[in-house]
Amino acid sequence: MDPQHLLTILLLIPLAGILFIVFLPEQWSRNTSIVLAGLMVLVSAVVGKNIHPDNLEMQLVEKMTWISWPLPVEYHVGVDGFSFCLVMLTSIVTLLAIIASESIGKTRSRLYYSMVMLLTASITGVFISLDLVQFFVLYELELIPMYFLIAIWGGPRRDYAAMKFLIYTFFGGIFMLGGLLYLYYQLGLSGAQYQTFDMVKLSTFSPILTPGVQLIGCLAFMIAFLIKLPSFPFHTWLPDAHVEAPTPISMILAGLLLKMGSYGLVRICMGFFPDALAVLGVPLMILGAFNIVWAAIACLVQDDMKRVIAFSSVSHMGFVTLGLGSLSAAGLNGAIFQMISHGFISALLFFMVGTVYDRCHTRQIAELGGGLAKQMPAIFYFWMLAALANLGLPALSGFVAEAVVFYGTFTSPIAASVHVMPVPFAITQADFVHGAIVLAATGVILSAGYMLWLLKRLFYGPELPKWSGHLSDMKPYEMVVAASFSVFIIGLGIYPLAITSQYTPLADRMAKDTAAKVTVSMRPQQFE
Repeated sequence: MDPQHLLTILLLIPLAGILFIVFLPEQWSRNTSIVLAGLMVLVSAVVGKNIHPDNLEMQLVEKMTWISWPLPVEYHVGVDGFSFCLVMLTSIVTLLAIIASESIGKTRSRLYYSMVMLLTASITGVFISLDLVQFFVLYELELIPMYFLIAIWGGPRRDYAAMKFLIYTFFGGIFMLGGLLYLYYQLGLSGAQYQTFDMVKLSTFSPILTPGVQLIGCLAFMIAFLIKLPSFPFHTWLPDAHVEAPTPISMILAGLLLKMGSYGLVRICMGFFPDALAVLGVPLMILGAFNIVWAAIACLVQDDMKRVIAFSSVSHMGFVTLGLGSLSAAGLNGAIFQMISHGFISALLFFMVGTVYDRCHTRQIAELGGGLAKQMPAIFYFWMLAALANLGLPALSGFVAEAVVFYGTFTSPIAASVHVMPVPFAITQADFVHGAIVLAATGVILSAGYMLWLLKRLFYGPELPKWSGHLSDMKPYEMVVAASFSVFIIGLGIYPLAITSQYTPLADRMAKDTAAKVTVSMRPQQFE
């Protein structure tokens, strides 16, 4: 196998898999999908063997002309250590989500698994795309399969949830399209030789863009990515989508789709617009801290255990914006680690919600009544592990991510910058940074509160008579899925270097380049 074609092969596996699934007998669709997803894991591992983290350039690059008129669009793929980690995450979560689909895919299974394969191709394509138009097309392509996966196999309010998801994310796509066309036009004002959608070149063109142009372009892309993340005030589509989506699709939604937004914030907003991000760092940190606390408080008042985990995802993705906004190397490293850690933890949590729902046929915490641990000890143990990882227990991956983000926030170069309000208030950017730290730390306490309280209401105390004697424990395929996620959560908690070594050199350089824009003389008036 020629390493130069590995990424194209990785992208073609799910696309070709759609044809296999459509033309094979219905009963073969699940096993075919498992084989295809397993093959993606193997190819992703080979990709990892063929890249060098210390090489800060894109690797395994493949490029050819796709469209020459009216805009120069290319098929252009490549990876570095950062994008490789997300490609590997995509392959693993997809495989385990398909294994978890045993009870879902029995109805119209060929259509179900075809949509999952198309969704996987879209997500994978986003993480390996190096052409901005190609990135946009694949970013928006996931709307089609995700809409049908929710609308056909979802819960009672599936039509409402699917349409809300479609409207929000399509609205974000409009901002992204406007941002990329605006960027292309502004580069053309500096000379035809600068007009390109090549993301590698675009990451070097920031010096020729005025601060005002950078700010407008950055905000356009940032709104699109914050909707996908999701972040307040664009978050309301997520709880509805999670509650109505079937369990395996919730696993993919939380584990992978949200990472498309965070990936874009790092790759495009930080990579293309460092001057703008230097000014937007404080608002991003405040927004991240607010998301952490506000969504954690929302978790405390939910009656549906799936909504608890959904709002928990909003809360924990706030650590990504907090770390990114700090503009420090540690903060960015922690934000990237949080993307991967949250991918495993959230997927496991939604899977564990599904195991309880399959047995009790309700997600209402009050109806479950507690005491379930007696009849479902294995489910309880995996629930406990996922909950402890989510609240940030040391030796689990959630702790590593949050600890590094907090350290990066403390060492933020923004804290050494100028006053942002005049005397007599004399409020400095450092005050905002410290306020964000305190607020986010409050969110960590709240996370422990709502996760432990949820465990108590589900598994502790006396068992309700209606559950007595007829609740089964984990099935073999459920054990495989839960154990696999647990291995990654524990492994990354004990030995985080397994993935940090892949992206740390790149993250350090990106943070250094952006932090260099934060100077004592910088004023927001520069961007008028």
